[in-house]
Amino acid sequence: MGKNLSILFPAGNDRFLRRRRIHLFSFGTGALLFEQLDDRCAVKNRKNQEDGMKKVLFVINTMGRAGAEKSMIELMKSFDTKRFELYLLSLINRGEMFEYVPKHVQILNAKPDSNTVLSLRARLKIGKEILKKCFYQGSLFKNIGGLKDNWTFQRKSGRVQMDKLLWRIVSDGTVRIDQDFDGAIAYLEGGAAYYVADRVRAKTKMAYVHIDYKRAGYSPAMDKHCYEKMDQIFLVSEEARKSFLEIYPALEEKTKLFYNIIDAQEIKRLAQEKEGFTDSHDGIRLLTVGRLHYQKAYDIAIVVLSELLKRGYPVKWYVLGDGSIRKELEKQIEDYGVKEDFILLGAVSNPYPYIKECDIYVQISRYEGKSIAIEEAQVLGKAIVASNCTGNREQITNGVNGTLVELTVKNVVKGIEEVIDNPELRRKYEKANQQIDFESRKNMDLLYDLLEGSHERHTNRHSGLQ
Repeated sequence: MGKNLSILFPAGNDRFLRRRRIHLFSFGTGALLFEQLDDRCAVKNRKNQEDGMKKVLFVINTMGRAGAEKSMIELMKSFDTKRFELYLLSLINRGEMFEYVPKHVQILNAKPDSNTVLSLRARLKIGKEILKKCFYQGSLFKNIGGLKDNWTFQRKSGRVQMDKLLWRIVSDGTVRIDQDFDGAIAYLEGGAAYYVADRVRAKTKMAYVHIDYKRAGYSPAMDKHCYEKMDQIFLVSEEARKSFLEIYPALEEKTKLFYNIIDAQEIKRLAQEKEGFTDSHDGIRLLTVGRLHYQKAYDIAIVVLSELLKRGYPVKWYVLGDGSIRKELEKQIEDYGVKEDFILLGAVSNPYPYIKECDIYVQISRYEGKSIAIEEAQVLGKAIVASNCTGNREQITNGVNGTLVELTVKNVVKGIEEVIDNPELRRKYEKANQQIDFESRKNMDLLYDLLEGSHERHTNRHSGLQ
């Protein structure tokens, strides 16, 4: 018995696209999807070509509330809507950032789900969605060898990350979009990059890399040469670029820097919108914004706070964010007796009042590409203590606009103590960060040149000239 599902495809001038029916026929452990596109798609595509509009597709893994997703939204806002028509596909149809997609962007997901990706209910729902993708066109069976090799690779590296094991299956298990695009942008590593490389028809293909690629646990075997299929690879910091090229040295000519786009004025406006902290603490407030993940080193932060309290500092450490290791962190907080002082506030839609009200912003990640959270704290003129890792080193000049520390309990304690004990140093950092110019939209000209030269590049590629 077939089961009717709905999916969205471009139609007319609607932001959310006209629905057609898809029939899903289940056969035991497999599934076949038969899609039916609306004839109006072809009409619209012809109209766009006549108007000279360029069609650009963004692909991302999820729409969860995280730095890359926020950066993508700002990039979309920066596009010239008279020259470009934008589309968005999220491989996992869930995430709070669906609510912030600009109205000129057409979302290709059916019934975008703007709930969190981090709750237990969300993980169960996402697990069910991934299970379906496993059997679409034999995605799981095609990738079983690679899955085994990647599992072995991660075991040897000392940490198994399930998302990196599954992104290839998710990509191959996602229905192809039966359209041609002038440009396709994979805005995250993993599934989005695989999907754009292998399952999208576009004249120009681009990928963004937001992390320290080597430390994040990716490998060429896992990627299956997807980056060789890109015309341009954008890195968000020079150190992120160096890390990527350690794995892919042959792709150096394809790589360029493209800094995160942030709206400083909007951040300042939102910081005034409401109150942040609601407790009665009148001591030092430390704040970190970021998902609860191994990368962010909260396990070290908890021990650091315990040591600061032992030394008599009237300090509380607040965390805005949620994630899969929350239970582990709650147990560690209990074990160290800091339940009243290390406070997991969860994810919030507007973190800026909290950033504005904190005394010191702390970001002691194990690795970064370039931290949007640090940039947001700088916009709001905060004193910052950060780990001396990839990305952070390009944002913080030690002793000038923040303190960089090696990621050990002893060094982090020392760095925070220094800023607490020296009000003049704190004011120096605050003033320096207030003076930073965050105008990064000049990167748009580079992007426009790539997209508007896409026809010539596409012709050369297929005639053997590239």
